[in-house]
Amino acid sequence: MRLSFSTCPNDTFIFHAMLHGKVDTEGLTFDVHLADVEELNRAAFTGEAEATKLSYAAYALVADKYSILDSGSALGRGNGPLLVAKSPQTVTAETRVAIPGKYTTAAFLLRLIFPQVSRLSEALFSAIPQEILQGNADAGALIHESRFTYRQQGLHLLADLGQEWEKRSGLPIPLGCICIKRSVDSEQQQAFGRTLRRSVDYALQNPDESRTFVKHYARELSDEVTGKHIAMFVNSYTQSLGSEGRKAVAALLELAHGAKVIPHFV
Repeated sequence: MRLSFSTCPNDTFIFHAMLHGKVDTEGLTFDVHLADVEELNRAAFTGEAEATKLSYAAYALVADKYSILDSGSALGRGNGPLLVAKSPQTVTAETRVAIPGKYTTAAFLLRLIFPQVSRLSEALFSAIPQEILQGNADAGALIHESRFTYRQQGLHLLADLGQEWEKRSGLPIPLGCICIKRSVDSEQQQAFGRTLRRSVDYALQNPDESRTFVKHYARELSDEVTGKHIAMFVNSYTQSLGSEGRKAVAALLELAHGAKVIPHFV
């Protein structure tokens, strides 16, 4: 099975066990591709991978090709994208904002909460702080490891986009999910879903076993930062979306349609 996921610590953490013989894969084997989440979002438009990590905002555009798995999501409270800048400022129509990709949930939340913003530029998530510091952007939406290190780089928080989402919806913020192609045999889909759940459970029960694998791909190699990252983005919703997680996903997709970020209701 062609499997794609990001190099971020939460993804390498949850997939480690199933890729290293730690759990029963029910006979499934994997051809693995790791990439930045926006690259994965764009690849999903052509259906390159049979199972892949996607931003929830991007999933809305490929829901005809993929379905969301119950396990593997990055979804929770207090872990949303952050809008930062060199100094405190008001966000206006003239504010130049760097985003980690057109189809990321961070970009969707930015457009939802600051609809006046139109001057957007795309950059690799890890390069956004430098884009601000070098004057190529006035502000930037931070995700992944960058949200833990921006203060050390002299940047200031303008808005917690996840917190704003929680205020408006009362729900946790759906950031990313693991999806599988609808064309995959249904028995294989179920087997992959069970395998992923076992891999997530194993990772949470044996957190130190994946450390070498996680550090190999992490852009921020500090044990402290990777540990914070995993603790923030891997939680009970990652094990199973549950009723509240599903409600949050439905709310995000409904708002995305209402804000005309996606053309049709999913």
